[in-house]
Amino acid sequence: MWVFMSDSFLSIVAHGTDPALLVVRARHQGDIERAFPEVKAIVDKEADYLYHAHVPRERVAERLSEFVGSIAYPNFKNTVVDPDRHDAYMDIWSTMYKMQVRGRTGW
Repeated sequence: MWVFMSDSFLSIVAHGTDPALLVVRARHQGDIERAFPEVKAIVDKEADYLYHAHVPRERVAERLSEFVGSIAYPNFKNTVVDPDRHDAYMDIWSTMYKMQVRGRTGW
């Protein structure tokens, strides 16, 4: 699962051996800690995502619920303050919009 937040981009996947854990991954330093302040990310220079942390599945679900519950904006893109992050998000938005326009919405 990819999660885009105003100040963080996370990839969340199953832990390889422990179903009670999820692996929260990020490409940028601080993204995991902004989403999960109690967690310290580990750096792995050999991995696809440079930063990762093992987080209890229940904590991830709780935190995602908190994020959803706090949504107060009518336009997500306007909440992304960092210009580089905003540009990256816009690239992804544009790619998905192009798929919609081409009629490829039914996968």
